[in-house]
Amino acid sequence: MSRTSLTLFDSALIGPAIVDAFKKLDPRTQWRSPVMFVVYVGSIITTLLAIQALNGQGEAPFGFIVAVAVWLWFTVMFANFAEALAEGRSKAQAASLRALKQTVMAKKMQTPKYGTSWLPTPATDLRKGMTVLVEAGDVIPADGEVTAGVASVDESAITGESAPVIRESGGDFSAVTGGTRVLSDWLLVRVSVNPGEAFIDRMIAMVEGAKRQKTPNEIALTILLVALSIVFLIVTVTLLPYSLFSVAAAGSGTPVTITVLIALLVCLIPTTIGGLLSAIGVAGMSRMMQANVIATSGRAVEAAGDVDVLLLDKTGTITLGNRQASSFVPAPGVTEQQLADAAQLASLADETPEGRSIVVLAKQKFNIREREMGNLHATFVPFTAQTRMSGVDIPGEQQVRQLRKGAADSMKKYVEALGQPYPAEVARAVDDIARRGSTPLVVVDDGRVMGVVELKDIVKGGIKERFAELRRMGIKTVMITGDNKLTAAAIAAEAGVDDFLAEATPEDKLKLIRSYQSEGRLVAMTGDGTNDAPALAQADVAVAMNSGTQAAKEAGNMVDLDSNPTKLLEIVEIGKQMLMTRGSLTTFSISNDIAKYFAIIPAAFVGTYPQLKALDIMHLASPASAIMSAVMFNALIIVVLIPLALKGVQYRAIGAASLLRRNLLIYGLGGIILPFIGIKLIDMLLSALNLV
Repeated sequence: MSRTSLTLFDSALIGPAIVDAFKKLDPRTQWRSPVMFVVYVGSIITTLLAIQALNGQGEAPFGFIVAVAVWLWFTVMFANFAEALAEGRSKAQAASLRALKQTVMAKKMQTPKYGTSWLPTPATDLRKGMTVLVEAGDVIPADGEVTAGVASVDESAITGESAPVIRESGGDFSAVTGGTRVLSDWLLVRVSVNPGEAFIDRMIAMVEGAKRQKTPNEIALTILLVALSIVFLIVTVTLLPYSLFSVAAAGSGTPVTITVLIALLVCLIPTTIGGLLSAIGVAGMSRMMQANVIATSGRAVEAAGDVDVLLLDKTGTITLGNRQASSFVPAPGVTEQQLADAAQLASLADETPEGRSIVVLAKQKFNIREREMGNLHATFVPFTAQTRMSGVDIPGEQQVRQLRKGAADSMKKYVEALGQPYPAEVARAVDDIARRGSTPLVVVDDGRVMGVVELKDIVKGGIKERFAELRRMGIKTVMITGDNKLTAAAIAAEAGVDDFLAEATPEDKLKLIRSYQSEGRLVAMTGDGTNDAPALAQADVAVAMNSGTQAAKEAGNMVDLDSNPTKLLEIVEIGKQMLMTRGSLTTFSISNDIAKYFAIIPAAFVGTYPQLKALDIMHLASPASAIMSAVMFNALIIVVLIPLALKGVQYRAIGAASLLRRNLLIYGLGGIILPFIGIKLIDMLLSALNLV
């Protein structure tokens, strides 16, 4: 799928976001955020007080009440705008997905067998269990499983990857997605979803946020914010009778006004995080989508941030997944270059990744030039399961030169059948290579054993450093492989994982996940096969490959459209970034109340308690200026923090304790200092313009 390249404040998003911000003034929408609902009610009350003041019956000057009311409405609108902007980015992504949905005519099979008759049927009429035929040039009408055939499929509309993929019946590459196109051959597909339940439909729903449920962490934080708001509300409500009583008892002074009390309440409740909380959640889902990952629940994104155990499949995740030639081990009396030359000749017509890697290694180590098979008039001998060898026959002046490479036991039988010796040194080299977790290929030239080529499943570059980062974050990495324990141990040591599970079966994976979860740990894993489905269903964060089976995608709570197993590491980072952003802005929101105490409390009650003037450490111009400065800062800081809420706090691979200290220093101390500076600057500006 083509990723939506929209900046934080793209002009295509600003206009609709402003319109949506006004639409969100509906009380039914405001009620969803209790903290901002308090500000919303305060805005309405101050507006009514301004109307009363217009008629000459105001509790305070008309201009002051209007200014407070306007900035309270701005506070509500800025919070609405932040959420609308985050939703706008998601809607733009959803629009590109919706464009993938096409109304096509499907070839519904009368019987689920190739060669029988089919009936033209609208894709919208297809139901789960039906079988359809898709041929070259056809758009696959619905999600399903391939039951027969093999074909090349263009999935670029979904994954963004231009290279076609092979889909075939059986195995882990049998799932197809509606909206993709068959490029060659044919497939019989058994439909696995009903209308409206297709993968693209679910993607659209999740990206738009229509089904975004609040996560446990978000709910817990909302409860905390509501509790703080209730405490401040009770305190503020009781201040009015105390003020009236104090003025009556002293016979002097002026009681605090309702407008000032509302301003005080709005400044003391955590409006900053209350206004940005929803936007942070929506933006987290959007960032996951930008990584080409569809999260089927916000809970999964959040859980990714709390994961402390990663189960990683070896092949394709930790290693490149295809064995590559890494060294030449010559037999006695043979030079390494002679072995490389023979191995390259035997591999020139071998189009497998292993064969190509032998050709490349010989060229890199000895600059042996590749030769055209046609010029040599050679005949390629393909690999078969029976012979377990391949090679080439090159005609010579007197006889045909026979070059072969293959499995050690097969090559030993081949050499002995020709009446040639099989060196004991070669047998020992084969054993040594096998113990290192590599694959030995023996090379023979006209019956003479030339030596052994070591094929190694290469560990991906930089993966060891990634695992070191995860370790610093307190995350344990476990490699899952079907290899024997000796091979698994060698690769695990090279890759730098913390532990490994060798000769793993589906039952072993499930047992391992449950074992970690019983210790109170959160487990993440990836999978693509039907045999991975039980473990995916059990894992807290389960990333299914889009290229995998329908069973795997149904069991997982995330789907990686790129089908890249290493994406799990990026998913964990995005989850942690979302939690860091929420925690950092909560810390900032609560800590910046301190400056507002020193600004608004002396200004609000100086008429009742003149002694409170001592708390005006910022020496603000006047009580009215102090109150307005605090209210304006409270609104403007939401606008300033919108980019941070949408983009997220910068991710750093450090431990929880170090991260806590860093956030307390930056967002805790910063949340204390910045409001003092901001409020004072606004006060100086208001005084200079003579607005209060």
